[in-house]
Amino acid sequence: MSKLTDVPKRILIGRALRSDRLGETLLPKRIALPVFASDPLSSVAYAPGEVLLVLSIAGVSAYHFAPWIAVAVVILMFTVVASYRQNVHAYPSGGGDYEVANTNLGPKAGLTVASALLVDYVLTVAVSISSGVENLGSAIPFFVEHKVLCAVGIIVLLTLMNLRGVKESGKLFAIPTYVFVTSVFALIAWGAFRGLVLGDDMKAPTSDLHIESEHQGLAGFALVFLLLRSFSSGCAALTGVEAISNGVPAFRKPKSKNAATTLAMMGLFAVSMFCGIVGLALATDVHMAENPATDLLRDGVPVGGDYVQNPVISQVAAAVFGDGTFFFILLAAATALVLFLAANTAYNGFPLLGSILAQDRYLPRQLHTRGDRLAFSNGIVLLAGAATLLVIVYNADSTRLIQLYIVGVFVSFTLSQTGMVRHWNRHLANETDPAKRRRMIRSRAINTFGAFFTGLVLVVVLVTKFEHGAWVSLVGMVIFYAIMTAIRKHYDRVSEEIAAPEGPSDDSVRPSRVHSVVLVSKIHRPTLRALAYAKLMRSDTLEALSVNVDPAETKALREEWERRGIDVPLKVLDSPYREITRPIVEYVKGLRKESPRDAVSVIIPEYVVGHWYEQLLHNQSALRLKGRLLFTPGVMVTSVPYQLQSSEAAKIRERKRQEWNAPGAVRRGPAQERPKEASGKD
Repeated sequence: MSKLTDVPKRILIGRALRSDRLGETLLPKRIALPVFASDPLSSVAYAPGEVLLVLSIAGVSAYHFAPWIAVAVVILMFTVVASYRQNVHAYPSGGGDYEVANTNLGPKAGLTVASALLVDYVLTVAVSISSGVENLGSAIPFFVEHKVLCAVGIIVLLTLMNLRGVKESGKLFAIPTYVFVTSVFALIAWGAFRGLVLGDDMKAPTSDLHIESEHQGLAGFALVFLLLRSFSSGCAALTGVEAISNGVPAFRKPKSKNAATTLAMMGLFAVSMFCGIVGLALATDVHMAENPATDLLRDGVPVGGDYVQNPVISQVAAAVFGDGTFFFILLAAATALVLFLAANTAYNGFPLLGSILAQDRYLPRQLHTRGDRLAFSNGIVLLAGAATLLVIVYNADSTRLIQLYIVGVFVSFTLSQTGMVRHWNRHLANETDPAKRRRMIRSRAINTFGAFFTGLVLVVVLVTKFEHGAWVSLVGMVIFYAIMTAIRKHYDRVSEEIAAPEGPSDDSVRPSRVHSVVLVSKIHRPTLRALAYAKLMRSDTLEALSVNVDPAETKALREEWERRGIDVPLKVLDSPYREITRPIVEYVKGLRKESPRDAVSVIIPEYVVGHWYEQLLHNQSALRLKGRLLFTPGVMVTSVPYQLQSSEAAKIRERKRQEWNAPGAVRRGPAQERPKEASGKD
């Protein structure tokens, strides 16, 4: 069965890579830019449109506020980029916002940031893919007519590309991202030349339409609220900025410097394109409406439900390049592709953050394991599944999905920058070098302004977007927070329960004799019990066997083994492909080959848990091993169970099940009082 599934797996994601080839997957800046910055770069395809959509509520006359909103977004972008440049220098390990908040503000703040980022990464995939399908639909109607199916198909393709590894996916993403950036700058330059030098009258396809505004002549608080809501929608341009701080380990050396340079390049490109598109949209009289079927009028008549409202960037391209021209189609294709690939920001951020959270015991340990291609495969698949569910539920409608957006990213922005202020305060208290103190004070000032500004924007986003869908994101954050808290409590409880005592204990007492190969991952109560049982068996040879998938953990195991003076030799198998099952099976077969008439007994320590969800968190390696070893001739497999406290719940459930009265039991009387029924054999 393994061989049957191995062939299609190798075709789809490629051959497995050795652990020592991890350095070959590190990214130069030219590849890191499209990998980590495609999300904020691609946001120019929908962020300007969101600004105009909200302003249209007050009619076309409100469009003159758009340049001021763009300026506010630009100031915020530069503030966030400058702040995160401090982050990547201070915390280059890849924990990003989670590490900053966890270290400086405590575990609860760190978990809040992690919950916000996980929700936002899922939304990044859903929004980017849905928006990409809509942009491609402006040139090829088929994609709009079957947008859910197309969006799900693209998520599957992106998942497969990312499973092949970061560097390979980065090379695939670089070309369309750079084509998109070049095309947008060409659009802005040619539009400016036509308008300012040639004096051409460029008109968007919607310039002849009128907007039936929901509220004419807004003033006072209502106008301020509308402008704030428009600003919060424009802040979609900032999504994905934090991904670079999470992905610092994926950069080539010097990692921090290269990440900071990539951040600056991303910020410069993003704000230039955003401002250019907003300016051209106003110059070409682009008209957008939240409900185009009823609010857009042609000759005083609503355009109707069959009307398809194309994105702002498509309308601007039609006005500048001409509808249906080569450059129009090139830009439409590049925009769709870069929006699809913008999801790659989440495909890199979500699995990496999931791995860090798994290492900190907030998520299942399987998310910390790298796959065959040195990518965090389990995290990639989990992200794809969650994004697919959102796309189906929201019918791949980017306008509806984007209302859920932004909240999570500004929660992480604010807590991260607040954490950085505490970081600099702590270091300034001990630093005496005047030059270093000046740098720290400057960095603290940048992070302080960033925390204040992003906190203010967070309040604006919550107030203006809550009833439009932001509450869904908050619920998602609460659910993630609760699940991760429960998982951490479970792992902490298990660790405390199985911790190996310093002195003698019931688990290490030698009852009699026997032996074989005892599988060991760490020294804890289950391991000590398995070793004590193995000594009982009086085998001719007895050794402990471990597999080296993490050099740091293996080193710690050896040191503790020697410190405790355990009188069983420890053998460690190297596993360059991070496999556990195959090296053990091959080693056991080797023992059988050396002495075919001997029997090999493999002893596996195993947890006994009381709930189905706990079984998902433990014993997966043991199950795979037993499945392989049971089919190996001359090999006996012994599970040495260690009953966790939660296993008592299973006993209670079983007792209640036995005491449960089946249908008709009341009529026949209690079980202990009923006469034994005939067996049918008399």
